[in-house]
Amino acid sequence: MAKKIIFMGTPMFAVPILKSLYQNGYPISHVYTQPPQKSQRGQKINKSPVQGIAETLNLEFRTPNNLKDNKNEFEYFKGIEADLVVVVAYGQIIPNEFLNLSKKGFINIHASLLPKWRGAAPIQRSIMNLDKEIGISVMKIAEKLDTGPVCNTYKMDLTNNLNASDVADKLSLMAAEKILDNIDDILEDKANFIKQDHSKATYAPKIQKAEGEINWNDDAKIIIGKINGLYPVPGAFFIYKGERYKILKAEVGNGNGKPGEVVSDYLEVACGDKKTIKIKEIQRQGKKPQNISEFMLGSQIKQGVVI
Repeated sequence: MAKKIIFMGTPMFAVPILKSLYQNGYPISHVYTQPPQKSQRGQKINKSPVQGIAETLNLEFRTPNNLKDNKNEFEYFKGIEADLVVVVAYGQIIPNEFLNLSKKGFINIHASLLPKWRGAAPIQRSIMNLDKEIGISVMKIAEKLDTGPVCNTYKMDLTNNLNASDVADKLSLMAAEKILDNIDDILEDKANFIKQDHSKATYAPKIQKAEGEINWNDDAKIIIGKINGLYPVPGAFFIYKGERYKILKAEVGNGNGKPGEVVSDYLEVACGDKKTIKIKEIQRQGKKPQNISEFMLGSQIKQGVVI
């Protein structure tokens, strides 16, 4: 009898992984993803990236608002009689009663080197923490979030110039390749799942918008970590004369000044460690992103200003 695999995912990060499974002949029976969301002004309904690719590949998909206490969805899921469920950033905690509805269990691709950075924002937290490496973990889902045993981890160096969008793209492509070997081993009962060392666990809670505000008393490398870690959303920002300015790209410089002082006409800002942040791309509140030369033509933020 042919195997049945359910794929559960929502954002763009999950799309290459679903495509890889499909293109390599794995039998995706159903796709679960978050329901379409209204845009901020309610003028448009936005499907998830995973729903979009499921439609393109003509895969059957479902978009329940929730799984918890959802008897109809439980019975439907049970009726699929899945051999394996692959979960990639689905966006809901899967209720414990569902975890028994797959012969080989539920596996999750998590964007960190577990047990480090369990939770919702591992890529952002890793960059903001100035980690030297990051990766993906292939784990079996347990009742508590990101605590299940791990069969494989794959690492990559985390260089200073990579932002969260860059890292997500690289990890997604890595996972799309590596998942194939893991699924074969799991379906053939050859995978070796090893219990995590829970004493070494760290957590990556969801990013709050207010965390993006820059403190110019921080070291320059800390500020760069925030700019890169929070790109593209919610973004690292400063407030000047009541307006929010989001810094999209920047690098460390060697100017001199008191923290928050603009030390050049190209928006180079002094930090707390006698270094500077040289802003390369910026977005004024309500405006489009601009490179710094274009921005400075009409800006009142000149050399000598403190922001």
